[in-house]
Amino acid sequence: MSTPASNANPTIPGFTGQLIGPQDADYDEARQVYNAMIDKRPALIARVSGPSDVAAVIAFARDRGMTLAVRGGAHNGAGLGTVDDGVVIDLSLLRDVTVAPSARTVRVGGGCTWGDVDAATGEHGLATPSGIISTTGVGGLTLGGGLGHLTRSCGLAIDNLLEVEIVLPSGEQVRASADEHPDLFWAIRGGGGNFGVVTSFLFRL
Repeated sequence: MSTPASNANPTIPGFTGQLIGPQDADYDEARQVYNAMIDKRPALIARVSGPSDVAAVIAFARDRGMTLAVRGGAHNGAGLGTVDDGVVIDLSLLRDVTVAPSARTVRVGGGCTWGDVDAATGEHGLATPSGIISTTGVGGLTLGGGLGHLTRSCGLAIDNLLEVEIVLPSGEQVRASADEHPDLFWAIRGGGGNFGVVTSFLFRL
C-alpha cells in the first residue's frame, strides 16, 4: 500500500545521499524520466551514494508499506523507474567506471549510462556489448538481457557480465557471480530488477 506524498518522512536513518520531495525546488526535474508521457509523482526521491544508502531506503519503504521503484538511466518505456506516492531509489550518483585493460574488464556503477562506459573503454580501444542509445542506463538494459550493435559478434550484455554487487530486499549486500551466489547470478541475467538493486557491474571487454 502506498503512502500519500504529504505523509512521507523526509529523513531516513543512516542515509548519506540526497533526498528530494515534492516541497523541493528541483523536484519536478528530479522526477522526470525519458518517456515524457510518464508523469508520476513520487513521495520521495532518494539519490543514493552507495549500497548502504540503498539498504536504508529499502528498509524505510518497507517499514511504511510504500511502493518502491529503482531508477538507473530512467529509460524504461513503461516508466518502471518511477512511482506515484512511493519512493524512488535514484542511482544516478553511482557513476564510477574503472577499466582494467590488462584484465579486459570494466567495473561500472549502477547509475552509469552506456555513454559513460563507452567513453571510458574506448580510450583503450575496448568495448563490451551495450545498447544503441548512449543515454540508456547500464542497469536496466543489462538486467533485461542487453541487445546492441555488438550482439551478433559478442553476444548480449548478460553474456559478458561477470559479477554484480547487489542489495537484496532484506538489505543484505552480496556479490553474485558464477562462483558466489550462482543461482542469484543466473536469475538476474534477464530477470530484470526483481531480485534486488544492483549497485555495481563487472563486464568482460
